[in-house]
Amino acid sequence: MKLDGVELRWVDMPLRSPFRTSFGTQTVRQLLLLRAVTDSGDGWGECVAMAEPVYSSEYLEGCADVLRRYFVPALTGQVDGISVAPRLKRFYGHRMAKAALEMAVLDAELRARGVSFGRELGAIHDRVPCGVSVGIMDSIPELLSAVGGYLDEGYVRIKLKIEPGWDIAPVRAVRERFGDDVLLQVDANTAYTLGDARHLARLDPFDLLLIEQPLDEEELLAHAELAKVVKTPICLDESITSASSAADAIRLGACQIVNIKPGRVGGYLEARRIHDVCAANNIAAWCGGMLETGIGRAANVALAALPGCTLPGDTSASDRYYRMDVTEPFVLDDGHLTVPTGPGLGVTPVPDALEEVTVKTEWIPVA
Repeated sequence: MKLDGVELRWVDMPLRSPFRTSFGTQTVRQLLLLRAVTDSGDGWGECVAMAEPVYSSEYLEGCADVLRRYFVPALTGQVDGISVAPRLKRFYGHRMAKAALEMAVLDAELRARGVSFGRELGAIHDRVPCGVSVGIMDSIPELLSAVGGYLDEGYVRIKLKIEPGWDIAPVRAVRERFGDDVLLQVDANTAYTLGDARHLARLDPFDLLLIEQPLDEEELLAHAELAKVVKTPICLDESITSASSAADAIRLGACQIVNIKPGRVGGYLEARRIHDVCAANNIAAWCGGMLETGIGRAANVALAALPGCTLPGDTSASDRYYRMDVTEPFVLDDGHLTVPTGPGLGVTPVPDALEEVTVKTEWIPVA
């Protein structure tokens, strides 16, 4: 198909409550949505970069700039989803921007072919179990109230964000209040150093599923050393940027579990390759989240339905974060979300809802 151009759409999504991690607090999720306009129909993509380069080196305005200057103009002539990454390979980095563009083109292609995202990726489940990520709170009573609410809603796994000074005590409190049967894990977002190994080992008695990304993203060898001290399985997030880096991390013994975030690795097709690497090495994997709208959530749910995604992901219901989504909301049903089966993503933005959160738009034509 031929790409006529891409519409960039900046949206501000107010969060139901502040979401705090080791790298900052969000009250509004600022996102960049892409609409790929082709001679076969439109497709949607979502850029998961944050407004500031605090999670990764990418940030929204940087993504918009590289899309405008380089990525969209590179997609001349006939194009399809699988051709996007090779076309953009000569441009270094900017994986989140690449992922958003690939997603939009792939959605347009699959809609034209009448194939769902899940079928294209290789999904084997029609619904997936859902976990929820719980931010750092001001107090333990506040944390316990939040966790209790999520368990009452039916979430099957709880992930606690941690940082130095907010780790052992909150984990202990959650275990004491809700018992050992709750699937529980923690996420440090690179907040610790190898010197904290003995401290992190104090989490071992709480029977956690995993400790996610405790050290800096570039410290694979340090993670391998940490794994010798800490009995709780180490999961890598920020360190995994490609199938190659996943294979290296596994070979080094730096992780026993992998969090696959399609935006972070350059797109859903590379995410599927990472899934395949993990499956071939008997490494558990799961689909992470970046507070996506229903557009990104639909694709994440499809990825989470692959056979190697054996742990509940961060594919929470729409109302976990937003009072109003830009698509029809994803609703939790007995701790699960349904995998869309319609062509492409299987969801489209609701015009009024999309317009309400839109800050500005920009049209980038393809010559």
